[in-house]
Formats: sequence, C-alpha cells, structure tokens
Amino acid sequence: MQLNRALQPAILAISISTRSWPTFALMIGSDVLALSLAWIGSVQMRMLAEEQFHPSVYWQLCPMLALFILAYAIVGLYPGVANSPVDELRWTSLSTTLIYMALVATLFLRREGEIYSREVFIIAWVLSIVLVLTFRALVRLIFAPCRWWGYPVMVLGAGKTGAMVIQTLKQRPGIGLKPVLVLDDNPEKHGLLQGVPVVGGVEMAPALARTRKIPYAIVAMPGVPRDRLIRLIEDYGIAFAHLLIIPDLFEFSSLWVSAKDMGGVLGLEVRQRLLMPGPRFAKFSIDLAATLVGGLLILPLIFLIAILIKLDSPGSIFYRQTRIGLGGKHFRAWKFRTMVPNASKILEEYLSKHPELRENWTKDHKLRYDPRVTRIGKFLRRTSLDELPQLWNILRGEMSLVGPRPIVDEEIDRYGDKFPLYTKVIPGLTGLWQVSGRNNITYQERVNLDAYYVRNWSVWLDIYILTRTIWVVVTGEGAY
Repeated sequence: MQLNRALQPAILAISISTRSWPTFALMIGSDVLALSLAWIGSVQMRMLAEEQFHPSVYWQLCPMLALFILAYAIVGLYPGVANSPVDELRWTSLSTTLIYMALVATLFLRREGEIYSREVFIIAWVLSIVLVLTFRALVRLIFAPCRWWGYPVMVLGAGKTGAMVIQTLKQRPGIGLKPVLVLDDNPEKHGLLQGVPVVGGVEMAPALARTRKIPYAIVAMPGVPRDRLIRLIEDYGIAFAHLLIIPDLFEFSSLWVSAKDMGGVLGLEVRQRLLMPGPRFAKFSIDLAATLVGGLLILPLIFLIAILIKLDSPGSIFYRQTRIGLGGKHFRAWKFRTMVPNASKILEEYLSKHPELRENWTKDHKLRYDPRVTRIGKFLRRTSLDELPQLWNILRGEMSLVGPRPIVDEEIDRYGDKFPLYTKVIPGLTGLWQVSGRNNITYQERVNLDAYYVRNWSVWLDIYILTRTIWVVVTGEGAY
C-alpha cells in the first residue's frame, strides 16, 4: 500500500487524535448526573412542602438508575453519535416515560404505592427528560469541538458529494463523526478535500480501517453504477462496523424513512405524516392549548408592549400584511409595528446614500442596521416579541406555532419548485430556519430549511423547534 509522503503525518496522527471511549463515557456520565439531580430535586421539593416527609425510602430506589441507562442503550442513545436531535428528543422522552411508568406500576403491584408520593414521581419524570436533554446538549457544546470527541469516519468518494459530507460534518461537530480520510480511485483527486487528506483508491479501505481503528465509513458516490456500488460495499464495507451510504436522493425526507425487506429486495418506506390524522390532530391540539394558555399568561406583556410602541413613535400599534398560507390561500398576518410610518421613503433614501448595501437588500431583504426600525422595534425584533399578535392568526387556524415562514407573493419565484411543498402545511410563528441561524443564513438556506420541515414534519420535530426557540429568543442568536 503506497501512501503519499506529504500526507503520511496526517494519516499517522489519526490513531492519536481519534479516541471514541471518552465520548461514550461522557454521555453516560451526563445522563447519570442528570437523572440523579432530577431524583434528588424532586425529593427536595416534596420535603419543602411537607415537614413530616421522609426521603429515606426514595434513596432505596437509586439503583434503578441502571434501568434508565440500559433503556437508553437499547434505543440507541449511546454513544450519542450520528443521532438526529429530533430522534434523541423522541427516544429520550419515550424511554424515560416508559421506565417511570414501569417503576410506578411495580411499586403499586407490590402494594408499596402508599409509601411513596405521586408528586415526587411526576416531578422527577419531567425533570429527568429536561435535564437529560439539557446536559447532553451542554456536553456536545463544550466537548464536540475537541479533536478526540466522537468517532473517526472514512469517506469513500472525493467528488461533490464527498465534499458536501465533509463540510457538513465539520460545520456540525455535535454529530460526532470526524472525517479523517478520503479514498477515491481517481488519482487526480488525491491530495486534500476540505482539509481532509485523499490518500488513494478505495481498495485501501480495509487495511486503513484495521490499522487506524476507523469504525465508520461513508460511501459518498451517488452517481456510481449499481454493480460497482454493490461490489464496493461487499468487498470493502465489511471492514467497518458502521457503513453509511449517501443515496442519490438529495433533499429527500430523512427523519421518517425506514428500510423494509421485501422478499430480499431493499425498499425505503416513506411515512407521509402530513396525511396521517393522528399526528395532524396532535399538532392542532398543541397549537390550540398552548395558544390559549400562553396567550392568557402573556396578556399583561402584550398590553405593556402596546403602550411602549405608542409612546415611542406615532402610528398604529399593529401592522398587518397579506401572506400566503395553506393551499396557497392568502391571509392577513398580524405583528406589532416596529417601523416608522414613512418606512419606504426612509429606506430608499438610506440605500441611495449607501449603494453598497443595495445588493444585500435585493438579495435577502435584510439589513443589519435598518433605518426604518424604531427604538422599541429593535428590541421587539431581537426578541421576536413583535410576532406575538400572530397568536390571533393561530386561533383563527391561519397559522401554527411551528411551520414554514409565512411569505408574500413577491417571494414565490424565489421558492421555485419548492413552493408547492410550502403550501402543504400551515405557516408558523416559529420554524426551523428561525432556530438555525435566523438572519445569519442566506435566503436560499431558509427555503431549503422550510422544505426540510415539510418533508420531515412530525410532532416531535415541532417540540424540538419550540424548545430551540426558547434558547434563540433568550440569547438573541442571529437577530437584528
């Protein structure tokens, strides 16, 4: 096996920099700590409410923590690599709930239910889900950029798809797959691809996987002939514990696709959750309940914002604009007014004085320092509080809590062939692009994220986006 001498140091460094056991240990340790704090916290809260409460009976249940770790392992939450955040939310919630239900059922069947407080179990259940997900996110935030985090992965294919895979994995280190080598049969592609060495042909895969302890491989050759792809997988894929194949199905649904064996023929089942009455009813129920309860709680805030807008600048409190909704039908979306009354004139004067900004405005319709925005408007936009009046649109069934960004007629052309996807769902108060960078991403990226949401829609995806929205609003990430 001949290696390019210039690339030998990078290859030799792989065995030093890619260690996977700390990732496994950190994720288990994070879960144990989160579950322990949830249990201790629930008991302490109950003690504050009742002086005669005896916590000693609850400490006897601490060994049950092992059941949670076992359940998490069974559903694939360890080592926490290459998992979708939505899948992690779903399986963490379901497995945690199942274990608590089994624990409570066992105690009552043994007639020990009278000894324990139901409030403790309910609080512990909620805290467990919240803390496990929070601690996992913090662990990834802190340690994912480290070189030793995750698992090394070998990419087979140095074309556009391989470059896209490497770029994605580097931009999202939390996935936990670190591209360390690329193999391609074309000698002209040997060298570096997105900073990763391309060291030779694919026949080197088994030897490099064995000597450098690389458990993951990604086959990024969507255009390769079928017979060649099958031979490649059978000859070289057996050297890897995990083999991921990138199919020629870009922008296809990814969260709700499962493999099916049809008498020896591989089939991909795509579950059209948009057509399933159960998930759609669940989405409607969440929208209605959350909007009614949340709207009543924030009513004083809405009145306060209305007063501040009136004191800050002349004009109306609310602003409405015609937007496109489900099925391409138009509706009027409401917002708090964040601009001065003569906004169009001020914008044109500003762009005339700063012609270098006109191109950015034409491209994304966004300005980092928008002269039309009022003082209170800047705060409302940064915190997204300007969109609170759209709760009325949700109650009317014109919008949802989560969905694609409601667009105007002028934006239809920019959506291109993705516009029919947009019209399949109700637009949302928040959405995937708002929690994926907001104004820091391009318009085309927003369109792609909206299309991804429609293709992969589920109640779990909505819950994930709502959870992320809280973080984005608090931090002001990507807002201006």
